[in-house]
Amino acid sequence: MREYTDCNERCEKIASYIIDSGATVRVAAVRFCVSKSTVHKDITEKLKYVNPAMHHEVARVLALNKSERHLRGGEATRKKYLQRQATKPCERSCEGACEEADTCVGLCSVTSTPL
Repeated sequence: MREYTDCNERCEKIASYIIDSGATVRVAAVRFCVSKSTVHKDITEKLKYVNPAMHHEVARVLALNKSERHLRGGEATRKKYLQRQATKPCERSCEGACEEADTCVGLCSVTSTPL
């Protein structure tokens, strides 16, 4: 964890980074080597008193990130299951079920559903 000499300085640096990059709290926490709760507390509570104009801008970015959160989570889950499915052994023979039926070695990209 990086030591900051001034909490207000850290608040403004984190807020500036979030505004410029549109980063999430998690990304900002990693970037500044502090916990997510520290970032959240700095930008939602302390920044309000340090720099009200910047606080308003950060609040807009956080609201946008929150509204898109379910989309990012869904995309991550989709990628995880596609990757898992790509290496999953077939549960049935691929005869005619996929384009690679002639060369199938027990792995295919077709969703295996019981017949």
